[in-house]
Amino acid sequence: MTGTLRGEPTAEELERLAVRAGRELADASAPDILRWAADTFGSRFCVTSSMEDAVVAHLASRVLPGVDVVFLDTGYHFPETIGTRDAVEAVMDVHVITLTPRQTVAEQDAAYGPKLHDRDPDLCCRLRKVEPLEGGLTSYLAWATGLRRDESPTRANTPVVGWDEKRHKIKVSPIAFWTQDDVDAYVAEHGVLTNPLLMDGYTSVGCAPCTRRVLEGEEARAGRWAGRGKTECGLHN
Repeated sequence: MTGTLRGEPTAEELERLAVRAGRELADASAPDILRWAADTFGSRFCVTSSMEDAVVAHLASRVLPGVDVVFLDTGYHFPETIGTRDAVEAVMDVHVITLTPRQTVAEQDAAYGPKLHDRDPDLCCRLRKVEPLEGGLTSYLAWATGLRRDESPTRANTPVVGWDEKRHKIKVSPIAFWTQDDVDAYVAEHGVLTNPLLMDGYTSVGCAPCTRRVLEGEEARAGRWAGRGKTECGLHN
């Protein structure tokens, strides 16, 4: 299964590869999963990061130094999140690529009215996250995420390698089977950068207007779009 792909694989070939890799790597370690992705896709593989932490970016940098780390700057991030991105770029062996929406927040407000995130959060996420990512991933064949099965019921069946039907790309989730304790242990062992908000009552960090601290007993992502039926921004569903 290793070896850099030659030529331009079709969507059907990539899908078959994703299914096979998902089966064969189901019990592999996170470094081994990322090593397979690096060996297979080379520079056409990237990591996406919300800058909640830099765990997957750190893992990937150990098998593919200089790996592209794609960050979506929605214009609504906490200052701590932007600071984490800048620190990751400064101290890790990665190449941070910042994607921005077609419209600034002010331009979006003029077109759709202010605080679209309150009135139609799905549309806001599509404009400021989903569409920019789809454009930013064009040159890649595979992308890695930090999705974990323990984060929410909607992520409980996340494969370590799967097929992203929406984008016709292979989606790698190397820490899908990790728990929060696993993440904390890796952060402590390797001194990995994390968003300061994680020490201030936040367990999942998104855009500031749509993220709050979690309450005792709530699941990790309960602070995202609290009080709404929305559980995902659209990047992963």
